[in-house]
Amino acid sequence: MANSKHAHLRYNILDEYFRKRAYSFEDLLIALNAALEIHYPNESISVRTLREDLKVFRDNINGFAAPLPEKARILKYSDSSFTIADKPLLDYEQYLIDAAQQLLQRFENHPKYDRLSEALLKFQEEEQKQKNDNINILFYDHNDEYKGIQLLKPIYHAINNKTVLTITYKGFKDKEVTTYTFHPHVLKEYNNRWFVFGFNDTKNIQNWSIPLDERLIDFTKNNDVIYVESNTDWHLFFNSMVGIVKPLNAIKERVVLRFYNGREEYFKTKPFHSGYDLFFEKDKKNQVWFDTIINRELVQQILSYGQDVQVLEPEILLIQVAQQIKSMNNLYNS
Repeated sequence: MANSKHAHLRYNILDEYFRKRAYSFEDLLIALNAALEIHYPNESISVRTLREDLKVFRDNINGFAAPLPEKARILKYSDSSFTIADKPLLDYEQYLIDAAQQLLQRFENHPKYDRLSEALLKFQEEEQKQKNDNINILFYDHNDEYKGIQLLKPIYHAINNKTVLTITYKGFKDKEVTTYTFHPHVLKEYNNRWFVFGFNDTKNIQNWSIPLDERLIDFTKNNDVIYVESNTDWHLFFNSMVGIVKPLNAIKERVVLRFYNGREEYFKTKPFHSGYDLFFEKDKKNQVWFDTIINRELVQQILSYGQDVQVLEPEILLIQVAQQIKSMNNLYNS
């Protein structure tokens, strides 16, 4: 029987390897252990465990029935479009999921259960689709092209294990790849994308952010550098602004917005700044205010309300929004 510890992680890693390139058994064992090291430091699997994993992949009855040739010296899917993500759950996987669902339901009255409940609904929806001819009940915002979610777990483990990373990065407008030493501290989700914040050791910059997408080409564990802890109060850091970009030496300013056509009610149900407040004066009932740093994400959120919002304060924000509107107008009247 295969080693059950981190089996699901191994299966996902192997699935990705078999789709992308060919490995010898020895090279595969080395690559797999290197990947596991990021999640489980100082742990590795044996030759026997890898052989058992390969049996699970090839098993047509109790496994994934993967197109992995039995006697080939090179390990690679003969059909590169195959992925175990499209296969039904194995029996013991279904058992573990059912057990986890029952355990989570014990926390139904816990203040944090809402997020657990949403996760359960998403999973149950996928199970019902398989049983009922792919009929959807729930529809979520989801970008199939977003690859950052695959980086989330290894980065999370790097933070949890206080692991220094060597980052290989290339921005969309960059001509060359950049490599630097990075101490990951926290992960932040914004606009359905994930970002990791930490200390850029190479540039000596705190609170450096890296998007988890195609720009993050690669990262490896750096054992030659001692991990540097963060002194940042991340709750205050993120509450000081909309989004994830904090301009250098930026300070918080009072922002006052006036809404039209009843749009202030929509803002209240999903505010882009959680620290907003209302005015007591009757003639200001359609206005809100909050203290925040002025950045690009704030301007974008304001513009999303179109003609139904007006910036009253501060003047610097009013000017930035007006400039954006003027530039947009020029696109359609040039």
